[in-house]
Amino acid sequence: VYLVDRPGSLQSILFAGHLAPPKANPNEISIEAMNEVLGGSFSARINMNLREDKHWAYGARSFFFDAQGQRPFIAYAPVQTDKTVDSMLEIQKEISDITGVRPPAADERDRAIDKKTLTLPGRWETGGAVSNSIAQMIRFGFPDDYWDQYPAKMRNQTVEQLSEAAQQVLHPDRLTWVVVGDRAKIEAGIRAAGFGPLHLVDADGNAV
Repeated sequence: VYLVDRPGSLQSILFAGHLAPPKANPNEISIEAMNEVLGGSFSARINMNLREDKHWAYGARSFFFDAQGQRPFIAYAPVQTDKTVDSMLEIQKEISDITGVRPPAADERDRAIDKKTLTLPGRWETGGAVSNSIAQMIRFGFPDDYWDQYPAKMRNQTVEQLSEAAQQVLHPDRLTWVVVGDRAKIEAGIRAAGFGPLHLVDADGNAV
């Protein structure tokens, strides 16, 4: 855990992440659909837990940051200070659950696929958007018909494929945390929760 002290902060900003495969990998479609269930949209598990159920955060998400080599998987949430540790535990639980005891369900799979396919027509409304998609295809070595094939490949995803993707790329026992908040109010709780060694750093990542 890397803790950045922000005295008097009314919130703690949480980042939890680890390395993930490059974007150009054979299971990327499954990974995208799986993350849509976990934290890729408003109705995803992490946001529904921390915002809609617990009311500890205004919004919470997870994403894979695109890269040609290894890339970061990151779960992110700004939460009220007194729920910092509880929120960390809930994020870790959601990541753990989707890899095992609570794999993606059929209705979650359906919502994820609808989101990833029905929004495609609006993706290319401007010349800049079209250019960005072409650049992405070139950057990651995708075939020329990548976007033509994308909807069918996404709609053919099964709950088993989403579950396998979660098991392959998510590692709740390997999370690195970055927490920005009021150290005086949150440090003891974080240490007691046993997330691992705690390092104090400044805003530039230098040891304090």
